[in-house]
Amino acid sequence: MENLQYIENFNNAGNKSYKLGLNKFSELTTEEFINSYTGLRIPSLPKSSKVASFSPLNRDDVPASLDWRQKGAVTAMCFKMTELFTGSCWEFSTVATVEGINQIKTGTLTTLSEQQLIDCDTDTGNEGCGGGWMGNGFKYIIGNKGLASEADYPYRGIEGTCSISVTAAAQISGYEDVLANSEEQLLQAVNNQPISVAICVDDEFKRYESGVFSGQCCTELNHWVTLIGYGTSDDDGSKYWLIKNSWGEQWSESANMRLLRDSGAPEGLWYCHESFLSNY
Repeated sequence: MENLQYIENFNNAGNKSYKLGLNKFSELTTEEFINSYTGLRIPSLPKSSKVASFSPLNRDDVPASLDWRQKGAVTAMCFKMTELFTGSCWEFSTVATVEGINQIKTGTLTTLSEQQLIDCDTDTGNEGCGGGWMGNGFKYIIGNKGLASEADYPYRGIEGTCSISVTAAAQISGYEDVLANSEEQLLQAVNNQPISVAICVDDEFKRYESGVFSGQCCTELNHWVTLIGYGTSDDDGSKYWLIKNSWGEQWSESANMRLLRDSGAPEGLWYCHESFLSNY
């Protein structure tokens, strides 16, 4: 009832570029939601010594919009099990990024295994269902010489025993940091491939239904998503980032969300990020 009242008051005010709505999180308190559907763990060791070295694009050559779904580099959430347990967002973001670069390099979109990371990535500092760090997920894939397909290592929604006998369906050779808090770097990076982004989510974020989200930034990064494009809203001309989330198609715009871009407001949620891309 409290969530419904908040949503009705917010939408009736009509002064924002986005709408809120009831969803599968509406019966959760803020604490329950954060504990169950976020999972970023900050590592105690340095994340990476490499900063993204992709070939920069001339700003005049950067397209006005980009959607990696239209280019065949993003798997649909309906083909995946929705994130079911605490702290699994890092696996979904890791896998979506590798799926993207693998399709770009090979021309084939292969649905890869989150479950392998949950069961097997135990030596890098990641904690399976207890949360993890994107860079550590990349380290596991590099050291393991690849990641299995979803078909060979299906998602179960619980931690299990690692099966290392499966054949790798995709490999990467490394990963790099994208300069934090630089929208220009994000724009350049996402034109090369989908990238993993850590953001800060709060109670209003969980209620998002549609439109270009412009909520305030909360205090610390706590959730991984995948940046899959950008564009401009037909409704009011707002520029946005397009993200793929791991909360299922019952949340937001079919598991995707638009975040305000180029606002010039450093306090905005869209500035609170740490980003990674993977190298094939």
